[in-house]
Amino acid sequence: MSDQLFLVPAMNFPEAAREAFAVEFGRFLDQTDGIGKPEELFDLLSAFALNLDCPWIAYGSLAPDQKGLKPVRGDPAIMLNYPDEWQERYSEMGYDRIDPTIKRSRRRAEAFRWSEVYNDESTTEDERRVFDEAATFGLRSGISVPLHGPDGSFAIMNFAQPWDGEFQNRTITYLQLAALHFHLRVAEFANSSGIEETPNLSPREKECILWAAKGKSSWEIGKIAGISVNTVNFHIKNVMRKMDTASRTTAAVKALKCGIIDL
Repeated sequence: MSDQLFLVPAMNFPEAAREAFAVEFGRFLDQTDGIGKPEELFDLLSAFALNLDCPWIAYGSLAPDQKGLKPVRGDPAIMLNYPDEWQERYSEMGYDRIDPTIKRSRRRAEAFRWSEVYNDESTTEDERRVFDEAATFGLRSGISVPLHGPDGSFAIMNFAQPWDGEFQNRTITYLQLAALHFHLRVAEFANSSGIEETPNLSPREKECILWAAKGKSSWEIGKIAGISVNTVNFHIKNVMRKMDTASRTTAAVKALKCGIIDL
């Protein structure tokens, strides 16, 4: 991807395509007005990205000296809709510690294609393995958007597609703009809504902890949700971590008290 991303002449884009991108982006901005929860904002961003052929997105904040994508106090928990199996594999293998998109994002201000990083001679074989394995779980191509704050804060937004192919410059432009808008709105929530006290759970995490609150075992939850026992345990452990609890029972009680789930 060219470093002159925003200097690509508009005349290179077909008129109909430019108008379609502008309309979708304008609709996204309009829909975010009045949104009061990060999860709702994430859903809108997911829908916008899907219109640009990106079904998978992920957002996470990092402290200045933090290597992996883990929640930062005062910021929302990581929000993503990646396939459950890939999330589990990523966590099990500790890929957050070697994810090349994170390393590259710390040094870049503009969005970049994953293929750039993969083909860079400075990228190690271990780092390339993260991309290779992601592809086997359906994330075959993507871009990353670095989001740097004036106080040294740092976040990253990833958009991925289930097929091979390069992102067009205009697609990257609009995804980067949408990611920045999302990031700024999330920061507003963090400053005004006490997000630290109400952790954000993914839909699957809410489902698993809800059934746990109803007394279901991991095996029973797996049968109900149509996922493996390991995946159930993976989501429940995430809930426990986000809730800062040592047991699933305590996590379920806290989720109930926070209004995250309702029996």
